[in-house]
Amino acid sequence: MALELMYITNDPAVAVIAEEAGVDLIFVDMEFIGKQLRQGGMDTVQSRHTIEDIRAIKAAVKSSRVMVRINPIHEAGEENGVAYTDSRTEIDAAIEAGADILMLPYFKTAEEVRKFVAYVDGRAITFPLLETPEAVAVLDEILQIPGIDRIHIGLNDLSLAKKSGFMFGLLTDGTVEQIAETCKKYQVPFGFGGIAALGQGLLPAEYIIGEHYRLGSSYVILSRSFCNTQQITDLEQIRSIFQTGVSAIRELEEKLKVKVKEQDHDFFTDNMKHIESGVQAVQELIASRKQETK
Repeated sequence: MALELMYITNDPAVAVIAEEAGVDLIFVDMEFIGKQLRQGGMDTVQSRHTIEDIRAIKAAVKSSRVMVRINPIHEAGEENGVAYTDSRTEIDAAIEAGADILMLPYFKTAEEVRKFVAYVDGRAITFPLLETPEAVAVLDEILQIPGIDRIHIGLNDLSLAKKSGFMFGLLTDGTVEQIAETCKKYQVPFGFGGIAALGQGLLPAEYIIGEHYRLGSSYVILSRSFCNTQQITDLEQIRSIFQTGVSAIRELEEKLKVKVKEQDHDFFTDNMKHIESGVQAVQELIASRKQETK
């Protein structure tokens, strides 16, 4: 089975292009509470999408499902002058607007996940985003909560908390593999991280996709670097990027399916060696830049 591809956008025209190219989940990202504080200074996506964006995307797409990342479990409050409702109200509004899948970010306890599942109440697919060491520590308990449909491993925040230096270092230090094995034990589908187009990114996407197949992953995000619509605004150029990029991913996946079926351990061992050398090179580059700024 092919990886389900996710892409973050609140632009209906881009959503339709992504859908036509074969993107499975259009990702509306409403998370903002506490995110700027914990990711301050990092070049990460902070979208600030809205309930109206969910409505617009839902109306635009036909076959792709609409996934919404809500905020962490919270009470009503205010941040940087922006007032917000409590989690139950936010979840109700997202589902009413057309969310098919809800992603809960930055939880630390099983109780937060229980509240999330209770608030959703079977009205949408639940997709907790595992991105804190505290949540990893109680993953067995979380995966036994009735109503958990799938899990995504968030490499950005988890690598920040573990001080790994580079998010894909979590592939080489055993973190992702350990989480994957736990998910498989409870038969909960999982995914992790994001990818650029093949041949691109600090760590070429083809190696990362190979690791998805070795571990038995089901989901991956097409990252901002796959198609950065803040820099590229021409719709025909965006269409070309998606059609070419998604097609290349699907062609690679067909080859990887054969490798899995044949249980080609040598192939996946070599693939991991490429990841290890790539991660080491990036970590050395990051360390060098830190030295230069001292």
